[in-house]
Amino acid sequence: MTRLQSLRQEWLSNPRGDILAGLVVALALIPEAIGFSVIAGVDPAVGLYASFSIAVIIALVGGRPGMISAATAAVAVLVVPLVKDHGVHYLFAATILMGLIQFAAGFARVHVLMRYVSRSVITGFVNALAILIFMAQLPELIGVTPITYLMVAGGLAIIYLLPRLTKAVPSPLVAIVVLTALAIHFGLDVNRVGDMGTLPTSLPDFLLPDVPFTLETLRIILPYSLTMAAVGLLESLLTAQIVDDLTDTPSNKKREVHGQGIANFVTGFLGGMGGCAMIGQSVINVKSGGTGRLSALVAGAVLLFLIVVLGPLVAQIPMPALVAVMIMVSIGTFSWTSIKNLRVHPWQSSLVMLTTVVVVVVTHDLAQGVLAGVLLSGIFFASKVSRIFAVSSELSADGLTRTYRVRGEVFFASSEAFASAFDFREVLDRVVIDVHAAHFWDISAVAMLDKVVLKFRREGTEVEVTGLNEASATLVDRFATHNKATATLDVAAH
Repeated sequence: MTRLQSLRQEWLSNPRGDILAGLVVALALIPEAIGFSVIAGVDPAVGLYASFSIAVIIALVGGRPGMISAATAAVAVLVVPLVKDHGVHYLFAATILMGLIQFAAGFARVHVLMRYVSRSVITGFVNALAILIFMAQLPELIGVTPITYLMVAGGLAIIYLLPRLTKAVPSPLVAIVVLTALAIHFGLDVNRVGDMGTLPTSLPDFLLPDVPFTLETLRIILPYSLTMAAVGLLESLLTAQIVDDLTDTPSNKKREVHGQGIANFVTGFLGGMGGCAMIGQSVINVKSGGTGRLSALVAGAVLLFLIVVLGPLVAQIPMPALVAVMIMVSIGTFSWTSIKNLRVHPWQSSLVMLTTVVVVVVTHDLAQGVLAGVLLSGIFFASKVSRIFAVSSELSADGLTRTYRVRGEVFFASSEAFASAFDFREVLDRVVIDVHAAHFWDISAVAMLDKVVLKFRREGTEVEVTGLNEASATLVDRFATHNKATATLDVAAH
């Protein structure tokens, strides 16, 4: 496929679906961006400008068409102390540095780390996010007027029943329009978008953060920028993988990492906070028919148009309409088959998934949940591989030589079993350790080989190690001491 064909495929293969889906996403972004601004302790304009900027830029330079990026809670919660102690301009500076770090991370190939995130962790991440999305709607469902519940129920009815009649227009968009019209016409007593905060009335300005350009400023913002960059990339790469699965299409993870960096770098100069990919909005986009870059561009551009030009009308959108959309997202995001699979999948995989869910829901920190899941996956993997290991032995006819045959993986988790497989009390002239069917992975394995060889030699037994493959031999040559010990003995003998 030529570059021109690729551009057409990414931008113009689904214009109608992308535009309509972008409209839905734009409407759903507004209350979330305001809410994230409140979390960070900044003016609503900071979150709204960030969502506009990141969505538009990612549409142009990101690596996953159809994925929506904007201001997010995962990043907002990280900057609360920075804003409180130093002010909003330090947030802008930290966002710029966050972008630079992410751009550099693309050259460091951090996207390759996604290979080490197991399917169980991704499933747990998705389920936890679905739960968090639903929990975020609870404040709009507690202590409200009865009409609120009727509107939410009506919105869900439209969302799920309309597609049975027609799919010409995304049902979430219809639900928002219908419920907004009813709320305005009848003056219904429900919470509105405008109740969350004042919408900006002007376009964002290009600005330099009003901070001293000193090492002290760098010392203040660097820890925040590093954390925001890491969390942002983690959530973006995981979301990209989920959208890959939803659309059954591949994405360019390295380009996505660079794109996130560019988007956050520019956003800091436009008075916005840092952001990353949003799984909830991405699911809304895909389920509303958006699969190309145009959907993210439309979402960002329409978001800005809505708040600047149609602000008074947007402020009248009833929150129950958006709550209904987000409940739909949480239901659609949750992997319901994972509950059924708890009985049939290996218990280790199920435990990894559940641990990821519990840690994320308890801490409200996606990074901590994923880290816990990856760590647990690593422990289970090491335990499983360590059991794929065996040592057998055979005594020669004259009873003077024993050959030990090692099979499997020798590394930190199996090195103790390797050492305990040898009988050092047996009186022999010679021992052969045949490792044709084995592989030495780390310095722990090499250290145990040293221990075995040197212990036999102290008993006066000649030892020969045969069959080292090229990778294992390289590791042994670099880190083993029994070879050096042999050389020392040879010199002493002469």
